[in-house]
Amino acid sequence: MAASSFPTPLPIDEALPALTGHLRAASHAVLVAPPGAGKTTRVPLVLIGEPWVAGGRIILLEPRRLAARGAAARMAATLGEAVGETVGLRVRLGSKIGPKTRIEVVTEGVFTRMILDDPELTGVAAVLFDEFHERSLDADFGLALALDAQVGLRPDLRILVMSATLDGARVARLLGDAPVVESEGRAYPVETRYLGRDPQRRIEDEVTEAVMRALRAEPGSLLVFLPGQGEIRRVEERLAQRITDPAVDLAPLYGAMDRAAQDKAVEPAAPGRRKIVLATSIAETSLTINGVRVVIDSGLARVPRYEPDIGLTRLETVRVSRAAADQRRGRAGRTEPGVCYRLWEEASTGALEPFAKPEILAADLAPLLIAAAAWGVADPATLAFLDPPPKPALAEARRLLVDLDALDADGRLTETGRRLQALPLPPRLARMVIAAAGEGQAGMAAEIAAVLVERGLGGTGTDLAERLGRFRGERSPQARDMRRMAEGWARTASVGPREPDEPGDAGALLALAFPDRIAKARGKPGEFLMANGRAAALDPADALARSPYLAIAEIAGSGATARILLAAPLTPEAVEHLAEDRIVTTTEVTFDRQARALRAREARRLDALVLGERPLPVPADVATAGILAKGIAGLGLAVLPWTKAISQWRERVMFLARAEGEEWPDLSDAALTAGITDWLGPYLVGKAGLAAISASDLDAALKALLPWDLQRRLEAEAPTHVTMPTGSNIPVDYGGEEGPGIAVRVQELFGLTRHPTLAGGRVPLVLSLLSPAHRPIQITRDLPAFWRGSWADVRSEMRGRYPKHPWPEDPASAAPTTRVKPRGT
Repeated sequence: MAASSFPTPLPIDEALPALTGHLRAASHAVLVAPPGAGKTTRVPLVLIGEPWVAGGRIILLEPRRLAARGAAARMAATLGEAVGETVGLRVRLGSKIGPKTRIEVVTEGVFTRMILDDPELTGVAAVLFDEFHERSLDADFGLALALDAQVGLRPDLRILVMSATLDGARVARLLGDAPVVESEGRAYPVETRYLGRDPQRRIEDEVTEAVMRALRAEPGSLLVFLPGQGEIRRVEERLAQRITDPAVDLAPLYGAMDRAAQDKAVEPAAPGRRKIVLATSIAETSLTINGVRVVIDSGLARVPRYEPDIGLTRLETVRVSRAAADQRRGRAGRTEPGVCYRLWEEASTGALEPFAKPEILAADLAPLLIAAAAWGVADPATLAFLDPPPKPALAEARRLLVDLDALDADGRLTETGRRLQALPLPPRLARMVIAAAGEGQAGMAAEIAAVLVERGLGGTGTDLAERLGRFRGERSPQARDMRRMAEGWARTASVGPREPDEPGDAGALLALAFPDRIAKARGKPGEFLMANGRAAALDPADALARSPYLAIAEIAGSGATARILLAAPLTPEAVEHLAEDRIVTTTEVTFDRQARALRAREARRLDALVLGERPLPVPADVATAGILAKGIAGLGLAVLPWTKAISQWRERVMFLARAEGEEWPDLSDAALTAGITDWLGPYLVGKAGLAAISASDLDAALKALLPWDLQRRLEAEAPTHVTMPTGSNIPVDYGGEEGPGIAVRVQELFGLTRHPTLAGGRVPLVLSLLSPAHRPIQITRDLPAFWRGSWADVRSEMRGRYPKHPWPEDPASAAPTTRVKPRGT
C-alpha cells in the first residue's frame, strides 16, 4: 500500500519513499523515528505491497504483549478488518493467525522460538525489529539469529531495525553499513517543569503531591510513571482518598495485569471524564493513550539485574536514562500541547545515562546459551551482537547448564538439553518440570512455572502455595490461558501418557529449579540465609517468617535489604532428601574471639548452610595451629605474652634492619601479622588457645626468624648493654624516639674521646647525660663536640649545685668515676 492511500496522514509518511527505495536495493535498513511518528503501524502496511515481498509475510517484533496487541489492532482497524485476517497476532497466551495473514505482530521472545523451530523462516520476506532502543535480551538475540540465518540460509530476507531513540550509525555498522532513514516526526510542544524531590519522603507521597498539583493546574488526562506495581498500588490508594472529583478515574497499568484491565487502562477517557493512568515503563513506547496531555515522571524504573556469582536475578530500582525520560516526556505531546512534571532537579538531567543499559549486559544468559546451542552455536559471542554477551555471565550460564545436564563439555545440547529446549521456559524451570514428571508431579511443577513466568497470577503474596491456590481458581482469560499452557508443558515433559498427579509439595518442587536458593532461618523471625551465601528477609509478621527452611523463587534489593518476594516452606526432611548428594560432613575448627580459643565441631553443610553440628576435641595438627595463629593476629599482636627481654630483642633486630637493610628480617607489626602462620604457627601445635602460649614459646618463635650468623652479629652490633669506662653495664633502650640510647651520669664518661656507636660504628648511641642526682643535663650524639662546646656552661652551673662531684675543665682527659671527690679536694 502507498502512503497516500491511507485516510490519515502520519509524520512517518515523508520518510517512506526513502525507506522502501533502500529495501528494494538492499537487505538491511535502519529507521529512526520519534514517538508518535507512526512507524509501528504504517511501515508494515506499506512494505507488504512491495514487489520483493512477493506474497510472503512480514514479521513485526514488539517488546511487550500490550504493545503487540495494540499495534495489531490499530493496523487491522486501518484496513477495516479484525485481527487474524491480514494482520495477525502471535503472543505467549494465544495467537490470532489466519490463512490470509500477511503481517504477524509477535513478541520478541516468541520470535526466538519461531526462528529456532524454522531457521529458514519459510515464507517470511522481512523481519522488523520495533522499539529496538529498549535493547531487551530477546531483541538482541533475535536480531543475531536473523542475521545469521540471512547469511547462511536466506540472503533474500530483509531486516529492518526501527527505534525512537537509538544510535542509528552503530546499528547500521552491525548490519553491514546499512542505510539509515530518519523521520522528523511531529510532536506537539511539551512544557517541562522540574519539581525536585525530598529524599526523606517516600516516592509515593511525592508523586501523589505532584498529581494533585497537576489536577488543579492542568486540564486533560494524566500519565504517571512509577517504578513498579507496589508503588502504583500505594499511589492509587493515596489518590483514592484525596480526589473528590467523581469525574476522575484511576487506571493502573503494569505487565502483571490481565489483558482486559490493560486494554481498559489505555482506552481514552469517556467524554466529560479525566483519567489518571499509573504506569510502569510499559507505557514508554508503542502506546498512545488519547487524551493524555500531562505526564508526571518519577524518574525511576525497576529492572532485573543478574548476579552470575550467585545465580540470582533480583529487581533493582534505578534512575531512568535520558532517552527514557525523553520518551516519557513525549507522551504528553502525542495529540496536543502538553506538560511534563519531573520529580528531580533540572541540573540532574545531565547526569542521567544517555541510554538504558542493554539487558544482555546484566541478564541471566542461560536461556540464550541453550538456545544458541539449539541453533548449533556453542559460543554465542560468535554471533553478531551490538554488545557481546559478557564472558563471566556466559561462563556461569555454561556451568549451570552443564550441572543441569543440558550441555556437554563442548557446549553441545545433550538429550536432556533437547528436552529442556522443547519447553518454552527458562532452563531452571524446564528442568524442574521434567524432573517433577519423573515423580508424577509434572502438573503442579508446570503450574509453578506458570506463576513464575506470568507475573500477577495468583496475586502478589509471598507464599507460593497460596498463589497456586488462587491461580487454580482464577477465571480471568489470562489465568485460563496459562492453565491450558501449563497443561501442555506437563504433557511435553511427561514420558508416555499423562497420569493424574501424585500429591506434591510446592517448596520441594521449587527447590528443584533453585537448589542454590534453599534458605535456612537465622536468629530473628523473617531472616534467612540462602545456600548461595546471600541473606534475604521477610516481614516478621509474614506467615512464612517462622519456617525453618524456605525455597526462594524471587528476591528484590541487595545486601542487608534483600526482600523475599516469593517462596515456599521446606521441612528439614525435605531438604535432606532434595540435597542428599550435595550435603557434606566436615570437621571445622574456628577461632572464638571472645574466648580467645579454638573451637572444633563436626558440621553437616549444604553449601553455605549449616544443617547440623556437634562439638569435637581440637585436633593437634599444623592446620589447627595456623587457625589459632590467624585468630591471634585478628586480636592484635599485643595480646601475646611479651616480656621486657623479648620486646628488647625484637627492637634490637628492627634497629639493625633499619640501619643495615634487608639482610635483617622485618619484625614490624605488619610483617609479623602477615606471616604469623609461618613463624608462630609451628610453635602452637597442640595448643587450643591464647592462654596456652607461654613467653618461652613466643621467644623461641621469634628467635627462629634470625639465622645463626645474624644472631652473633646482633650481640656485637646491637648489644643489650654498653660498658662504660667505669665498668658499669648500662642497658640500651632501643625503643626511644630519638634512636637507641642510654641514660648515664656524665662523670662515668670522663676520658672518652670518641662517641660510643652501634651497628659496627654506623649509628651513634644517643647519650642522655645525667647529673649526680640522675636528672637530665643534655642529650648528645657527639660527645667530643659536647666536651669542647656545651660542657663549659654545664660545668659552670653544675659545680655549684654538686660541689662534692668532679667537674674538670677538660673532661676528655679526666678519669671516669662513680664516686664523689675525696675530702679536701
